[in-house]
Amino acid sequence: MGIAEVLGRRLPAGRVVTDPDIVAGLSHDQAVWAPVGRAVAVVRAKSTDEVRTVVRACLEQGVPLVARGAGTGLSGGANAVEGGVILALDGMDRVLEVDELERLAVVQPGVVNDDLRAHVAVLGLWYPPDPASSPWSTIGGNVATNAGGVCCVKYGVTRDYVLGLEVVTGTGEVVRLGRRTSKGVAGYDLVGLMVGAEGTLGVVTEITVRLRRLPPVGVTAVGYFDSVGQAGDAVRATAAAGLRPAALELVDRHCLRAVDAWKNMGLSAEADVVLLARFDDDGRAAEEGARRMVDCFRGAGSTWADRSETEEEAEMLFAARRLAFPALERLGPVLTEDVCVPIGAVAEMLARIDRTAERHRITIANIAHLGDGNLHPLLVTEHGDAAAQVRARAAFDDIIADALELGGTVTGEHGVGLLKRPGLTRELGPAVLEMHRAVKRALDPAGILNPGKVFGPA
Repeated sequence: MGIAEVLGRRLPAGRVVTDPDIVAGLSHDQAVWAPVGRAVAVVRAKSTDEVRTVVRACLEQGVPLVARGAGTGLSGGANAVEGGVILALDGMDRVLEVDELERLAVVQPGVVNDDLRAHVAVLGLWYPPDPASSPWSTIGGNVATNAGGVCCVKYGVTRDYVLGLEVVTGTGEVVRLGRRTSKGVAGYDLVGLMVGAEGTLGVVTEITVRLRRLPPVGVTAVGYFDSVGQAGDAVRATAAAGLRPAALELVDRHCLRAVDAWKNMGLSAEADVVLLARFDDDGRAAEEGARRMVDCFRGAGSTWADRSETEEEAEMLFAARRLAFPALERLGPVLTEDVCVPIGAVAEMLARIDRTAERHRITIANIAHLGDGNLHPLLVTEHGDAAAQVRARAAFDDIIADALELGGTVTGEHGVGLLKRPGLTRELGPAVLEMHRAVKRALDPAGILNPGKVFGPA
C-alpha cells in the first residue's frame, strides 16, 4: 500500500490530494533556480493531531516529508523531495490567543504575517518581523527561515520574538518547547534551535510570539546617490554617528527602473540609488534622528537628501522597495542572493557585486537592509537564455565567496534550502558541519524531515 493510500485511510476526507497538477503547484517555493522533486501527494492538515498522523505514517513507510506554508521562500527549502509527501500547513491559520498583559500571541503556523499584525494592532500591539513577503508569507514559514525584514535593524528577526513552540518531532511525538514568561534559562534553547531549522528538525504546529507596543508612524529620511558605493559609505557614516533607525533600506537603479516600468512611479528619473531611513522613536526624537540622517547622507555625497514631506510620500518609497523583486521577475528568471556582511564591509561588498556583474556580463540589481549589512543582489537573466543562466550561477558563487572573505555569512534571512548548501559548507567547516548533522540525527533519526536541505546528505 502506497503512502497516499495509507494517509487517505487515516485522515479525514479531502485532506490528501494526489491530482498531479495540484501536487506540482504545491511542490516548490519561489526559488525558480532550485531543483524540484516529484511528490506523490499533498496533505492539507488542519490540526496538530493530523500533522502527527502524517509524520508517523511517513516514518513507518520511510517516506520523505516536506512541510510548507505559503511557498514564498527564496532558497528551495520547501521544494518537494522525489517520492515524498508535501505537508501544507496554510490551512492551520487561526490566532488562538492574544494576551495583552503579557504581550504575547499564540498562533497556528498558517497565519499570515500581516494578518497577525492587523489582529493585534487594534489592541495597540505589534509583531515586528516584517519580511517583504509579509502580505502573503506565514508565521510558520517565517519561523522556518528565521525571517527578518525591513525593520530588523532595530527590532531584530523572528527568533527574537518566538517564546515557545509546539512541534511534531521526527519520531512522531508532540512536544512543547520554550515558555510564556519574559525570561527563562531552563535547559538548552531548543526554541532557538528550531527557529531557522527549515523544517529539518520538526514540524511546527503552534507558535507563541512576543509582541511590542505599536510604535508611532515615524519620520522617513531619503537620500539619492550616484552609486551603490556612495550609499555604502553613507551607511558606515550613520553607524559611526550612532544612529539607529527602525529601517535603513537601499534600492538601486535596476530595481527603480523595473518598478517604474511596471507601476510608472517615476523614481528612476531622479536617482540611481535610493536610501530610505525610517525613525519611529517617541516625541521629537524621530525628527532629530531623521535630521541627523539627512546630514549623514549629504556628507557621504548624496545628490539630494531630505526628510519626506508626508507619510504618503514615505509609503510610496517603501512600496517601491517591496515591489522591487516582483518587478524584476517580470523581466526574466531571478536568482536571489541573501548575504550579510559587517557594516564596515558594506561599501566594499557592493563594489564587488558591481565588478562581478561586469565580469560575468549579467544584470545584478540590488535591494538591501543596509542597516544590518544584509544584501540581496538579484541576478536577472532573460527567459530562455541558457548561457546567461550559466554565467549567473558563476556570479552567484562569486558573491558568496566575497561575502565570506569579508567576514560575512551566506544567508541573513532567506535560509539555506538547496541554493546555499555549498556556501554553507565553506562557511561552517567540517567539524561544525558534523555538529549540525549530529543534532539532525538526534531529532530526526530516520532522516524523513526535509531531507537533503540545508546540509545535504549526512
